[in-house]
Amino acid sequence: MWSGPGAPPGGDGRLREANKAARVPPRQEGLALPPASPSAPLSVCFRAGGDYLVTIEEKSKATFLRAYMNWRCMSAGSSRVCVRMVGHEMEESYSETLKEQMSVVEMPLSDPPLCISCCPVNGDLLVGCKNKLVMFCLKYRVINQNLTVLDFERSLILHINNLIPAEVAFCARHIAVTTELDVLMLKLELVQQRADRTEQCAQAVSAPEKAVDGGVKDESTSTDPLQLELDGFIICQKPVELLGEESKLCEIPITLESTELPTEDTKHFQVRYLLFRRFAPDQSPFGFCEETKLHSVQLLPVYQTGISTTAYEETENKRKLLSLFCFFSLPYVGYLYSIGKLVELISTYQYSEKSEQAVLTPQFLHVITSQNLQCFTVRCSAAAARGEDPYIDTTVKACPPVTLDVCTLRMQLFIGPRAICHFRNHIILLTKADTEDITERRKPTRRMLSRKTDSIKSRTNSESEPGWNLYIINTVSTIQLYREMVDYSRTYKNVKTESCIHLLSEAHLLVRAAMMDPHFLKSDEKEDLLKAFRESCAFLGDCYSRFDTKDYHLALPYYRMSGLSMTEVLKRLVSEGDEMQTYAKGFIFYLTHSLNEDSNEELSKESGNKVLQIFYLADPVQLPHVLCSPSMRNICPLTAVKYLQKVEKMMPSAVLTLTKAFLALKMGDLTMYEHEMDSCKETTLVCGFIGQPRLLQQRKEGIVMPTEFAVHLKEMQPGLLVAATVALHENRKIELEEADTFFKMLCNSENTIPQLLVDFWEALLVVSSQEEILQELLLRVTSQYVWRISRKQLPETKPLKTTEDLINSCRHFGLIVPWVTSVMSVGCSSDKDYHGDISRLQSLLCSQSINIASALPVLEPLTEVDNVGLTIRVLSSTRLGKYEEAIDQLLRKCPDAAVFYAQHELKGDNQALWWKKLLPELCKRTRLTGNDCPILISSLKETLSIVAMELELRDFLSVLPEDGTAGFFLPHLLHCSQGKLLT
Repeated sequence: MWSGPGAPPGGDGRLREANKAARVPPRQEGLALPPASPSAPLSVCFRAGGDYLVTIEEKSKATFLRAYMNWRCMSAGSSRVCVRMVGHEMEESYSETLKEQMSVVEMPLSDPPLCISCCPVNGDLLVGCKNKLVMFCLKYRVINQNLTVLDFERSLILHINNLIPAEVAFCARHIAVTTELDVLMLKLELVQQRADRTEQCAQAVSAPEKAVDGGVKDESTSTDPLQLELDGFIICQKPVELLGEESKLCEIPITLESTELPTEDTKHFQVRYLLFRRFAPDQSPFGFCEETKLHSVQLLPVYQTGISTTAYEETENKRKLLSLFCFFSLPYVGYLYSIGKLVELISTYQYSEKSEQAVLTPQFLHVITSQNLQCFTVRCSAAAARGEDPYIDTTVKACPPVTLDVCTLRMQLFIGPRAICHFRNHIILLTKADTEDITERRKPTRRMLSRKTDSIKSRTNSESEPGWNLYIINTVSTIQLYREMVDYSRTYKNVKTESCIHLLSEAHLLVRAAMMDPHFLKSDEKEDLLKAFRESCAFLGDCYSRFDTKDYHLALPYYRMSGLSMTEVLKRLVSEGDEMQTYAKGFIFYLTHSLNEDSNEELSKESGNKVLQIFYLADPVQLPHVLCSPSMRNICPLTAVKYLQKVEKMMPSAVLTLTKAFLALKMGDLTMYEHEMDSCKETTLVCGFIGQPRLLQQRKEGIVMPTEFAVHLKEMQPGLLVAATVALHENRKIELEEADTFFKMLCNSENTIPQLLVDFWEALLVVSSQEEILQELLLRVTSQYVWRISRKQLPETKPLKTTEDLINSCRHFGLIVPWVTSVMSVGCSSDKDYHGDISRLQSLLCSQSINIASALPVLEPLTEVDNVGLTIRVLSSTRLGKYEEAIDQLLRKCPDAAVFYAQHELKGDNQALWWKKLLPELCKRTRLTGNDCPILISSLKETLSIVAMELELRDFLSVLPEDGTAGFFLPHLLHCSQGKLLT
């Protein structure tokens, strides 16, 4: 067996037709085993990044596992060899010699090794033995500052009961192991564990491991039905496939044994089952077919696009693993699984002949049969692209489906292919030219079905047999193969739609896979690949635009990925002078979405007229929307109106009416404009603006810009403009900040708040129900009211609604309380000019909607100097529950309003403030002023009359001042006593 899963695959391509293979002479530069070790290599595992090679060798009927470090010295002509044991501590004296000699590292095992695999991601090694898998971690041992050598450390053993591995694959802690008819895939997951529990865990796993070992060695006690072999009978279980969590049901117990010395950094693993599949031998009327046997298990990593790495530094930190794929094959069929969050079968390969071995690359599957080298397409890049970007199937991006049928690219004749491997842009093929006895080779053997395979038998030394040849086959470059596939697809352009799309999808995936290669950024073909990628997207866009397919919508994302403009696409698809040309759904879908975007591309007058004709014939309903596109600015309005008049006879709509009015404004036909606008009610027109917002506002470089229509409505129908903008906001057609920019640009007031924007805020308060937006709006209008009042600034235009209108229509504007009116009645006459803003602000504070704590900083500019400031302060104190502070403010500035305030605010739990706060304060102030302040005396009498009705006589007496005039208080005492007697 000869396998090469180590090096990361490079670009691949179709096999060349002439002079493709270079036979390697016997003395060609390569790996030479040390002369002192004349053992036959049975299995080879090569790791380019770590620069080592591991072999299973046989000598004297015994098998050995050896690693060859620094083996390139032998290729360069050096004959110095150092032999050491794995993990052996190297002394300083080795430092000079190790640089110039190859090291043969002996790796002892308790059981003979059967198969090996090295991880292409981190360089670790996995060895398959009977009933166990042994993992060796690659170590970089520092001898001194000038020398670092590679070494291995045995770190983990996976004990698998009753399993003899035929092949293993190892990649990024994922393990795939096969027997003759079973496939098991696992993942080693790190377990978060404290360092002080290390010893306990080691003890916990030791007991069951001993039990497993004991059970395996005594095969006579096994009860596994697969191990039973009766006279004349072979028992085979039914085929089964278990994916993900269900694979635990395979009943193959696995026990982990850590062989590392426990430290604080010791990694602890647990096993997660990913896949189990069991096949049954082929059956025929003549008995069982002995050829049913699995081979070529492989784990293929695909890395993140554009992540580069250097040749000998391929660590997990250098490149990010994106996706992982598992391949294995039967003689006549191969299976490719995607390993991610879900494990799923993505491709099945049917071979025309019995396969001997297969090798998977990111772009192709290469298979050898008894006479052929075959090449199939794979879907790894399609699956990896979706793993890298889960949202790839959108209107912006696309990728051919993973379920795309596989196809054979080439079948090339070779005599006696025996083994194959792949490295970068080369296929390495080993053949044997002599004839083989087919009858003897296909003779049925029960031994293969019994699962009792012993260790690998010794093989005849290939050097003594004639006819062995080694071929290194260069593969065609991705660009050349891509161009050949594109040229070939043109033969199906007007014949078979699906065949043309399939070929172009294959070409697209070919380029996409090359761009995912880790060496892409340093590739000489980088620019050519990027150009080919865009070109392939354009070709696929053409197919989905021209052909009537169920996936016609893919025309849009492929054209977007191609970078083509609308003008360029129109030139590709629209024939000049062909009035009878028909247009498929994909093309109309692309045009509709492209014109609905806020693009900076403007079509020429001729292209715009052609687009109008296309939509009139294919989808006349979209014609009004198309005319509102920024790309159609150069269209002739008269031509557009003629098309709309034809459409209106078939299907009138509010959007169509508004579009005609818009075009009338462009032509300067105000009569036509008024006719169209008067033909619908205002509510209908608002619905029309919701259906097509670009009649009012268009985006340019992400900024909302008002249209000519909006400018005209601002002057002639501002109420309709505000109502339409409010409707757009409520239907999520425009954001609040965008509306602010829209009105500021419309009114040419970038640094100030125009009245039309305040009208919009006030109208939005009426209909909005989102609490966050409501509070933001309340703060904005409050701030604007305060700014105008404090700066004596009048609005530049008349507000659309009065305070009374807002109170009647909006719950956030409350009725102005009487005491506020009382305070304002004694105000100065200058405030009358700003009565609208003052009353709006007071109405807002009289409601319970605004968060007064948030509004206090906004209200700060208004002082207590005038009556407006007094009302604002008292209203704020009242909303905060500071009634005593409010009473003090009123008594100081406007005592005649104190009683009105108390009558309105001091109720319920606050009623006691009448006699605890208001009565004592009035008495105190009256005593200081005497009879000089009739307002205080009047307020005191009114307060006494209220208190006399609420309190008992004894309580009323207790709150009266002791130094008062009896005649002043006597009427209130009589009133209090008479009131209580009546009750």
